[in-house]
Amino acid sequence: MADLLALAPYRSTTAALLAGAARERGMGVVVLTRDGIPTPPPHGVRTYYYGGPYFADSALGHLGVALLEPAAGWLDSLPYAFTGRHVRCVPLGEARRAPGPLFVKPPTDKSFPAAVYADGETLPGPVGRLRDEALVQISEVVAWVREFRIHLLDGEIRTGSRYATFGRLDPAPLAGDPDEPAVRDFVRQLTRACGDTLPSGVVLDVGLMRNGDDERWAVVEANMAWFSNVYAADPARALDVVLRSAGPGTSVRARDTRFRRA
Repeated sequence: MADLLALAPYRSTTAALLAGAARERGMGVVVLTRDGIPTPPPHGVRTYYYGGPYFADSALGHLGVALLEPAAGWLDSLPYAFTGRHVRCVPLGEARRAPGPLFVKPPTDKSFPAAVYADGETLPGPVGRLRDEALVQISEVVAWVREFRIHLLDGEIRTGSRYATFGRLDPAPLAGDPDEPAVRDFVRQLTRACGDTLPSGVVLDVGLMRNGDDERWAVVEANMAWFSNVYAADPARALDVVLRSAGPGTSVRARDTRFRRA
């Protein structure tokens, strides 16, 4: 029987692109229901996933899928040479007491908007899963000249896309972009120095950052490949990374066990 790509019940362009790429390689594709418990696949069918984390937390145990994600404190653990700014991972309650302006974002999920806040008091209040003990990343405010999304597989660039210019959506394939050599060189340096701190299948956002008079390539963030927009990247190559990051729990490699989502 064919392998199966299970999609969360929320429409998106990326889900459609990945579904098309999966069908082209002979995989089955199913859209999970919002309120139902997924039926375990037939014996011998390997199931993979693309979609949001909260739906995954409630449904994927029935499918035997293991999700790989970067550690919440990954970005603030990087050397300054790769971040170009000071990043801290702190409880939301502590961030609310921080002076501003400051940039604040959830480490991995999208529980509230990543944005520049006037000060900590303007951050969202405790709602739903967003409690004072939830970890958030805070850093000084910088400008991103151009930003790129890279799909990494075993530390190598599988595909990539520019996605923003000066904060505005501006998708274009990495291949052939004037910044491609610089992006590849920066990613190569990062993976050589810190590659073992990321899952073998992961999405990495990097960009040309302007901080005062300083302009340099830096890491924006790392994301779960199973919950990332492909923008203008090659969907078939992006799918390779998604399948590694959200596949059968019995197939998780030893080096990736510490990156499994609880």
